[in-house]
Amino acid sequence: MNKKMTITSIKKAKGEKPLVMVTSYDALFAKLLAPYSDMILVGDSLNMSFAGKRDTLSTTLEQMIYHTSAVCQGAQNSFIICDMPFGTYTNKEDALKNAIKVFQETSADSIKIEGGEDKADIISYLCSNGVAVCGHIGLLPQAVRGEGGYKVKGKTEEEKLQLIKDARAVENAGAFCMVIEGVKAEVAAEVASCVSVPVIGIGAGKDVDGQVLVFSDMLGLFEEFTPKFVKKYMDGASLVKEAMLNYSNDVKTKEFPKEEHTY
Repeated sequence: MNKKMTITSIKKAKGEKPLVMVTSYDALFAKLLAPYSDMILVGDSLNMSFAGKRDTLSTTLEQMIYHTSAVCQGAQNSFIICDMPFGTYTNKEDALKNAIKVFQETSADSIKIEGGEDKADIISYLCSNGVAVCGHIGLLPQAVRGEGGYKVKGKTEEEKLQLIKDARAVENAGAFCMVIEGVKAEVAAEVASCVSVPVIGIGAGKDVDGQVLVFSDMLGLFEEFTPKFVKKYMDGASLVKEAMLNYSNDVKTKEFPKEEHTY
């Protein structure tokens, strides 16, 4: 059993070893993924990969608490981060109330919120009240409707400078690490070098402090589309379909159950 990561050991990993983060939404997969990951993110991406919605915005706090509780049960020796869903941290008071609810009803080690300079005061308020915060800058999935789509960041000097400001603001507010998503690789590398806490990339190149992927993308289970930044480590959908076909055929031909499967 791997030793559980802590905020201290996560921060110390900066410049020492790349951090491995993966999403999970249930106890079954959390238990399978935990031995090979430093952190597990219970992402609001479950709204798309599990619920079939077109974006993450309709995810509720109750959903996140349910799935985070399940992941905590399956990966009791892992550092668990719960995504705060859209609309749950629009001001300091609501953010703290909702983060406390997550901490009281799950065993999550941290929450994650999207935003840079504009969310620094909220991050600071949460941290000053005992809530561990993982930041999220760059492409913000919860802003997809406001921005008119998923748009790669860091294409201009202005965007680069803003990303650096965002990262520094998130760090100064007290976040122990942050995700950087959908950012030009050379810009993400520069952003990571400007702060002393780990910067975990997704679609942000290799020269950051770690990587995170949605597990159903990584395992090839999600067929609707594959983002450019995803590497499929198995063709999970085909394997599941093949297994289901074999099961179906065995039932129809009465090859299953055999005597060894019968009481």
